[in-house]
Amino acid sequence: MKKVMIVEDEELILQGIRNILDWEALGLDVVHMAHDGVEALQMWEKEPVQIVVTDICMPEMDGLTLLRKIREKEEQVRFIILTGYDEFDYAREAIRLGVENYIMKPIDEEELERQLRETVHKLEETDKKNLQYIDEKAQWMYFLSGKAGQEEYDKYGKMLGIGAEHGNYFAAVMKWNAEGLKEKKLAEVIMELKKESGLKLLHLPPDNLLMVLREDEEEKSGGVLEYFSELQNRVESMFDVMTFIGVGSVFHDIGQLPEAYRAAKKLQKYLILEGYGSCISERQIETRKTEAIRMDEAQLRKYILKKEKEAAVDYIEDLFINNIRKEAAAASLYQTAVKMAVLLQDIKKEYKLESERFQDVTELIETIFGADDILGIKAAFVTEITEIIKCMHTEDSQYTPVVRQIMAEVQQNYREDMNLKTLAYKYHMNASYLGQIFQKETGCSFAQYLSNTKNGIAKDLILNTNMKINDIAKQVGYPDTSYFYRKFKQCYGVSPASLREMKKY
Repeated sequence: MKKVMIVEDEELILQGIRNILDWEALGLDVVHMAHDGVEALQMWEKEPVQIVVTDICMPEMDGLTLLRKIREKEEQVRFIILTGYDEFDYAREAIRLGVENYIMKPIDEEELERQLRETVHKLEETDKKNLQYIDEKAQWMYFLSGKAGQEEYDKYGKMLGIGAEHGNYFAAVMKWNAEGLKEKKLAEVIMELKKESGLKLLHLPPDNLLMVLREDEEEKSGGVLEYFSELQNRVESMFDVMTFIGVGSVFHDIGQLPEAYRAAKKLQKYLILEGYGSCISERQIETRKTEAIRMDEAQLRKYILKKEKEAAVDYIEDLFINNIRKEAAAASLYQTAVKMAVLLQDIKKEYKLESERFQDVTELIETIFGADDILGIKAAFVTEITEIIKCMHTEDSQYTPVVRQIMAEVQQNYREDMNLKTLAYKYHMNASYLGQIFQKETGCSFAQYLSNTKNGIAKDLILNTNMKINDIAKQVGYPDTSYFYRKFKQCYGVSPASLREMKKY
């Protein structure tokens, strides 16, 4: 059923509209009844509706202002305006704004029912078109994934307007800032781009546009990049929207389009380095090296443990903003960010720091990979480090000499089969009492501390070496690899193999 909101400042009229029709028989559910535009907007934001029946003249916020504000959030909402004879100018303005229709007061029951039926029919037609649109996009995503067979190439070629004959084609993917491009403006952008000769378009929701350009043989890839850059500048200036374009290498027939599309799509990860407003090609990134960004983990750790917030924040600023050069590969940035996320997790575990504002390592890595630009990554780390230092000020860890000695012994001899009983004998203490002291001061048992230490060293080997996982397990004192996997995942929330895959991104 379609949801409806009735907005009318006079209570008797409001209740009368609610009761004169069998709404359920019309396939409608009245979920909100409001007395002015402000109240109506608040209700709509909590639970959106598809149809709004509203008076024009109301206190606080009139019906036309309500229409504009809801349409800013959702263009598909349908409006039926109620108006008196002396408000006809308002009604004409409402029609200009795209209301479904208007009804003159006093309200005619049959006319209201007729208009509601028409509105429901139009909404259902829109739903059908949307389903067809989604189905068509699903077919294209299936083809672009490379799963379609040879016999289907002609169909997709005709759909995109690419003939069977060989030629020089370039696939480019435009990504835009979703907040800056509403559905209506997107349609205008596509209509503008369709004016380009030799350019074929395919909208891939939510925020990508595949552009296929046919070029003459004498055209070079440098010329193609310049073409898309000029196209980008025109779109951004005309429609006030920020975009990023990745241009793939040349291909020659519809069967090669999936590979060309994936190459252009892969370039989108360089948005994090280049930012919106950039247009890059595969050729531009061929020489970029993953070693271009280096992080001094020991120095950053030192700043955090000494609670030098300004120094730590300056280090992050210098690392992510000043030291990232145009020759850096996106994989290098992500690898550095993952290392930093794991380092911060180590510090929180080692010092048993707790805060509702902390992100665990998995959440922080998701934030990293979901960021639109490098400033988003920097902000995530600055926030996390600031909270760590704040917690360390309030939960400053002070250890007794014997506990410090045991911690140092673990760092030095973690590969050995250590246990609290042998350590207690070494330091001439009761094992049970020593265990209580260790638990109280470190916040975890000796066994857990030993496990965390082993896993931390294993983590460094996973991220910084090419050692096999089995060899790393043995290196840190886990002869059973399955047991190592289980303990490592308990510590970091990801398996050793998954962490290594993140490194490769």
